[in-house]
Amino acid sequence: MCLGIPGEVIELLDRNDLAKVDVSGVRRSINIGLLENENVQPGDWVLIHVGFALSKIDEDEAAAALAFLEGVGQSYTDELDALAQSSID
Repeated sequence: MCLGIPGEVIELLDRNDLAKVDVSGVRRSINIGLLENENVQPGDWVLIHVGFALSKIDEDEAAAALAFLEGVGQSYTDELDALAQSSID
């Protein structure tokens, strides 16, 4: 299963289109280039799919989505494992 998952931006990286996010304790770099006009900043929440931030979402929406995803069970755990093992250069 390939899910869109919420992540909190914790750091903007040297490359303008990259940011480090935290997803349920998993931290990794993602591409935020699709949101170049959204002024993404640390503390913002974004919806992530296959390493790309697709949209900004508010904290309440992120919390609701995470609660739902945690209820999915093993598929969400598998998605977090895949996220933890992926990288972007």
